[in-house]
Amino acid sequence: MEKCFINGLGCVSGQETIQNDFLKSPIDHSNAFLIQAQKPDYKSFIPPAAIRRMSSGVKNSIVASACAMKEAEVEEVDGIITGTGMGCIQDSEKFLSKLIEYNEEYLTPTPFIQSTHNTVAGQIALNLKSKTYNFTYVHAGNSFQSALLDGMMKVQENNKKNILVGGVDEIGDHSLMLFRLVNINKKEGQTANVFNPKTLGAVMGEAAVFFVLGKEKKENTYAELVDVDMMNEVEENKVENYISQFLKKHQLSNEDIDAVILGNNGDTNFDNYYTEAENVFLNSEKVYFKHLFGEFHASPSIGLWVAAQIIKQQQVPEVLYKNVPSTKKKRYNNVLIYTQYRGKDHSLMLLKNV
Repeated sequence: MEKCFINGLGCVSGQETIQNDFLKSPIDHSNAFLIQAQKPDYKSFIPPAAIRRMSSGVKNSIVASACAMKEAEVEEVDGIITGTGMGCIQDSEKFLSKLIEYNEEYLTPTPFIQSTHNTVAGQIALNLKSKTYNFTYVHAGNSFQSALLDGMMKVQENNKKNILVGGVDEIGDHSLMLFRLVNINKKEGQTANVFNPKTLGAVMGEAAVFFVLGKEKKENTYAELVDVDMMNEVEENKVENYISQFLKKHQLSNEDIDAVILGNNGDTNFDNYYTEAENVFLNSEKVYFKHLFGEFHASPSIGLWVAAQIIKQQQVPEVLYKNVPSTKKKRYNNVLIYTQYRGKDHSLMLLKNV
């Protein structure tokens, strides 16, 4: 079976990640209840006339995918695969609001056409004039991981040379209000200490993160993508067993994992899953990211971005630690990402240094 390598990445998020400097100047969101993406210079990537017709998720995805392809030094890909939980929710809300406001008459069709979940993958394909495999996964907290697994299989089993895989979600005002009513997200005025949560719900975020997966190792390769595993449900007291079985499959022990990346988001109802995972890796560095980027369905894509950066840069920015270790690892050879979304959609992603 062919190996699968991450050869390029692009990220538009709540941090200044588009320049790919790996959190050298992190933005402090410790008092935030909402983390919106930092807007890049769209005009450098998208014709000005088209910008105003696109939601932020589409624009951010075009920028992130272009950066990933540029970094991987490819102009064509053999597939475009995206994962999203909410899709282009801003256009969905816009269309439904007009539907009510105009009593179902005199509606502009553009927001409806652009509100589907596969708009992002379709728009990227139009820009690239690509007629190749194009697919979108909508599986809540495992949406991006499903897309990633598909992309990895295309490289390993279908012998595809380069596959573009991305995770994207955007914030919609009406959806945010509904999420707050049922304590999925923090209410306005509630801030989250991710490492010492006191209230229900998470700080909401948004991002577009894209990766170029390839079968060939290059000079600018980040890491080898070894495996992606997903489970819809894992009992809290079975997290250790879930992780151990995954490591055993790859003939690894918990001592072989140099850094484990965890998705703590400050929700008192569900962060205990990560406490169970922490107990598995007593000698591994614990790395966190949602205090900087927020929570959203496709947020595991940020976790993968962090893991790839750690392996390539061979260092972890201190802002990603809860407690900075007194002695850091000399090398990061195996990095594991564990995430779950509100007690469901558990996943493990394993990267290896090449």
